[in-house]
Parts: sequence; C-alpha cells; structure tokens
Amino acid sequence: MQDETLKLGLLMEAAHAQQTLAESTLERLKIHVEGLDDIVRDEIRRTLVDEIQVLGRESRQAAEALRRLGRAANTRLVVWTVGLTLVCSALPLAAQWWFLPSRADLTELRAKKDELTSAVTSLERQGGRIDLRHCGRTDRLCVRVDRGAPVYGESGDYFVVKGY
Repeated sequence: MQDETLKLGLLMEAAHAQQTLAESTLERLKIHVEGLDDIVRDEIRRTLVDEIQVLGRESRQAAEALRRLGRAANTRLVVWTVGLTLVCSALPLAAQWWFLPSRADLTELRAKKDELTSAVTSLERQGGRIDLRHCGRTDRLCVRVDRGAPVYGESGDYFVVKGY
C-alpha cells in the first residue's frame, strides 16, 4: 500500500507538473495569440491602406480620363457647331452670288430698262397703244376706233384710233 501511495503521489506529482506545464504553455500560447492578433490587425490595416491608396490613385486617373473625355467632347461639339454655322452661312451667300445679278449687271440692266422705257414711250406716242385684232371669218386685221372723234380724209375713210 505504501508502494501504491508512493505511485499515487508520484502520479499526482507528475499530473501536477503536467498541469503546471500545460498552464504555462497555455499562458505562452495566449500571449502568442494576442501578439498574432496585433500582427494580423496591423497586416490587415496595411493591406487596407494600400488598397485604398491604389483605389484612390485609380479613381483620380479615372476622373482625369473623364475630364479629358469631356474636354474632347466639348472641343468636338464646338468644331461641329462652328462648321455647321459656317456651312449654313455660306449656303445663302453662295446662292446669292450664284442667282442674283452683280452690281455691274444691275447697272447694265437699269440702263437697258431706261432705254426700253423711253422706246416704249416713243412707240406709244407713235401708235403703240393701238388695239389690233383679227376679225371675221377671214381673220382680217381690225383696229378699235374712237367713234366720237371726227373722221378725216377726202372720203372720210380715216378714223382716229381709240386712245389717241
């Protein structure tokens, strides 16, 4: 029994030593885990900061690309607007140049008009307002006369034309 008690004491002492060793190992493991927790948090922070910086840089690049694209679109819009304005302005000017007479032509036409006006006035004085027609079945040439005017000629066969 003493032998058993001794074995039991040794066994208890060994168990106590194992328990103490396990507790110290657990304590070191706990300290190590806390250290790992800090290390993991720091690594996550660093990774997150790096990724946010990369995201910020890419966002700035995307914003700059959008600004360049906007400037290019505005430039293109201005060029198209100016081009269309020039074309729309040039078309009436070209039509005017093509269809309307020049100043020299207008001067020439005015002189021709004055010449023709004086010729018409002269013709009217010389009988240009005479109302001539073709009359009867044989289409004889007739003239409208003023019946209230006196007749002339030896036989009275000349009449005054209406309007003179």
